[in-house]
Amino acid sequence: MTEIFYLKEPFHLESGEVLPSLHLAYTTYGWLNESRDNVVWVFHALTANSDPAEWWPGLVGQGKLIDPAKYFIVCVNMPGSCYGSIGPLSKDPDTGESYFHAFPFFTTRDMVKAYQRLRYALGIRRIKLGIGGSMGGQQLLEWAIEEPRLFEHIVPIATNAFHSAWGIAFNESQRRCIEVDATWTDRGRWAGIEGMKVARGLGLLSYRNYHIYDIHQREDDRRKLTDFKSSSYQVYQGEKLARRFNAFSYHTLTRSMDAHNVGRGRLSVAAALNTIQAHTLVIGIGTDILFPLSEQQYIAAHINNARFVAIHSNYGHDGFLLENDSLTRIIGPFVEEAFISTSSV
Repeated sequence: MTEIFYLKEPFHLESGEVLPSLHLAYTTYGWLNESRDNVVWVFHALTANSDPAEWWPGLVGQGKLIDPAKYFIVCVNMPGSCYGSIGPLSKDPDTGESYFHAFPFFTTRDMVKAYQRLRYALGIRRIKLGIGGSMGGQQLLEWAIEEPRLFEHIVPIATNAFHSAWGIAFNESQRRCIEVDATWTDRGRWAGIEGMKVARGLGLLSYRNYHIYDIHQREDDRRKLTDFKSSSYQVYQGEKLARRFNAFSYHTLTRSMDAHNVGRGRLSVAAALNTIQAHTLVIGIGTDILFPLSEQQYIAAHINNARFVAIHSNYGHDGFLLENDSLTRIIGPFVEEAFISTSSV
């Protein structure tokens, strides 16, 4: 069930800006049990929404690893997105018009602080399991540091403790695609949309890899001079995203990702990770060129007693959304371990 949470009090951002209020779209599945110890909080990635059964159907749903018949599942649409939470198309209370380019800058830490308010409203004292990949994993790590005793178990997947120079370069290049669109300065829903289509194609090159393009987009006809499969595929992916997203959210959320650094304002990245008290399973993907294994290995090395597992995927970074069998096989025992005390009560 998807609902809207309204925070009707000032909300302070890391930038120093203060919002008079905010709202978050969130989806829940299942029920909170009497002891309130069956919560699974799922964190979504860049362009997904608050319904994990929609974008992670291999892991979330009836009879799946994260089963609503057993757990109270919560997922929030991150601020800045376009699926119900406060974002660039929301009304600016000062002007009565959409924010568009003036939307306040949210860091992943700001996002977590907003989720804290929702947690209080839902009456959740502890979270048995937190799980998320990519930008979702960034938020999960930030929250596990911000409130070390909140999570009992966490599974960050294909993510990092701070966004790399490589990742920032990809994001900046995508934003440049949007910014050179002649319509980007317009104040309207479709501003910059053609640039975003190009940006999505560029981003896809970092989400996938040479091998998967060679498998699915390689030409069988060696005489072909134009109309290549990979060319049409890039166009298709841009058009596909444009039907459900907007350039404002894409632009602002990539900036949020770039600012991710759990060491900011703390002693160091390593020291911040070391404060995490949750039982931790870190998962990486061997073919991921955007979030390489070294980043997950670094996370696991600096969280006490964390376990690290690497999986193989032809799909590179996108494997965290697609390798359902491998993830279920690895995460399943960890989930059982997390809930064994609950089931024995």
